[in-house]
Amino acid sequence: MNMAAGAASVPFPKPTGKIRWIVCGLLFAAVVLSYIDRLVLSVLKPDLAAQYHWTEGGYADLAVIFQLVYGFAYVIFGRLVDRVGARIGYAVAVSLWTIGHVSHVLFTTTTGMMIARLMLAMGEAGTFPSSLAAANEWFPKRERALAIGIFNAGSNVGAIVTPLIVPVITLAFGWRWAFILTGLLTGVWLVAWLGFYRRPSEHHKVSLAELAFIESDPVQPEPARVQRSFPAGWVALRRDYSALLRHRQTWAYVAGRFLIDPVWWTFLFWLPDFFNKQYHVKMLEFGPPLVAIYVIADVGSVAGGWISSRLISTGRSINRARKTAMFLMALCAVPIAFATAAPDMWVAAGLIGLACAGHQGFSANVYTIPGDLFPRWRAGSVIGLGGLAGALGGALMAKYAGYILETVGSFQPIFILAACSYLLALLVVHLIVPRWEPAILALDEGTQ
Repeated sequence: MNMAAGAASVPFPKPTGKIRWIVCGLLFAAVVLSYIDRLVLSVLKPDLAAQYHWTEGGYADLAVIFQLVYGFAYVIFGRLVDRVGARIGYAVAVSLWTIGHVSHVLFTTTTGMMIARLMLAMGEAGTFPSSLAAANEWFPKRERALAIGIFNAGSNVGAIVTPLIVPVITLAFGWRWAFILTGLLTGVWLVAWLGFYRRPSEHHKVSLAELAFIESDPVQPEPARVQRSFPAGWVALRRDYSALLRHRQTWAYVAGRFLIDPVWWTFLFWLPDFFNKQYHVKMLEFGPPLVAIYVIADVGSVAGGWISSRLISTGRSINRARKTAMFLMALCAVPIAFATAAPDMWVAAGLIGLACAGHQGFSANVYTIPGDLFPRWRAGSVIGLGGLAGALGGALMAKYAGYILETVGSFQPIFILAACSYLLALLVVHLIVPRWEPAILALDEGTQ
């Protein structure tokens, strides 16, 4: 029997134990590392572009290819994580992206870098399906948005650390060592992950009281025919996703990701370039404004998750709590429309940081849709569809940004679009799921 997700939450067992928060810490570290590896190239871009004569269009195409591969691999990883679980899914993802990341040292052209980023994109596509699957296993709805907000804040920490360490490594050892040394860190994480992570019911350090709290949400029974192995052939894959697309809850998540992810990808790929073009900031000077932006974004990530979790704990319905938090976070993005008219770099950094905070807090609540509205044995596949939609939106945004920068030469149209995206996304999500009701899947739906 399912509890209507839009109903007020009553009553919860008292939170106890700390193992789930250690798991959250591991997820946070993985997101940090994934963003460090993803952003090394964007920090190096102004210097590598000058040294190897890259064009804006070539860099935009590199971003597009990354987005497309990332998006389609997201679908595959969503399905894989449903079948093999977060532990093995994350291990596969980290192994793939580390190989791709380090292989950047073999190339100097945008075409070559594109080849290296194929495997990076494939592996990094497993980051959030695996993280969200782990969050769904280890956190009840009362704490889930907060946990997601915490590990999602790792993206901001990665974005803070990268411009601080990459220039130092590059000046000391050369740009190739920036890829090698940052890539080595993921090997350390992988050992810790495989050594510590298990499902709550299988973890010998979880107390009975903490396990009872983790499993306090009523769940839809898992069908016996769900096999913990990756399905053979595309026919099964297509059938399962076709079944999910019949549910409006799937479309709410897909639409939300399609509308907000492109903004975040734009920040990741082009912020160093923005400060370079707008304020003539050089590689060693990227650190302070980017650190300020992503520290503000970290606050937004945790705040967005905390707001909805707090509202739920005080008796608000999950529907109202999630959407209230999303509305407040969407308002934070609006001032970015004025960033290009800022009188100095720090005012611009503040406006962009506020928008980044809005994105992270908004996404912390959007990311709860699969766990809130779908049974755990189908959440990963929904996450995969949302990731594909976000990546496709990101690819379109990358082409748009490249075109605007080559023709208009200003970030203003890009920032205006970013300012409107979150309020539009909330409206679309609300129209599709006016009430936060779970999708009722037949026990044999998509499991044959």
